[in-house]
Amino acid sequence: MNVKVADLMVTSLLTGSPHQTLGHAKKLMTKHQIHALPIVNGDGEPVGILTSSDLIKEKNDATPISGVMTRHVYTVPEYSDAHLPARIMRNKQTHHVVVTKEKKIIGILSSFDLLRLVEDHRFVMKTAPTENKRRGPRGKKESESGDVNHG
Repeated sequence: MNVKVADLMVTSLLTGSPHQTLGHAKKLMTKHQIHALPIVNGDGEPVGILTSSDLIKEKNDATPISGVMTRHVYTVPEYSDAHLPARIMRNKQTHHVVVTKEKKIIGILSSFDLLRLVEDHRFVMKTAPTENKRRGPRGKKESESGDVNHG
């Protein structure tokens, strides 16, 4: 599969800053129907991510985003193959990775974006070899390789 992160990522991206309130973030996320809001510093570098799961935990809208956001942000470069964010999401049990270029956020990729690969049939499944096609060393069938055990 040669699909790159840049082919799948969402580039119309909203971000927040750590000092903004949860109330502000909730309104933004609801209005734009998004489930993750990357949090950036003054240089546009990711410092956290606020997800709809984080919003469920805190009820006070006056709380700063910095008090609730997940501080560790998983990032991938735009030129990565799609399998890299898929592996990160599966291994780290997260649904979003931030796409960067020279440490700046340029997009976001969700598990739903990756599922689009399956839905659009953009990949080709390789069939497993059948029993009669399995070969031992140097392309010979295992019984032809000379390594016979005469028990």
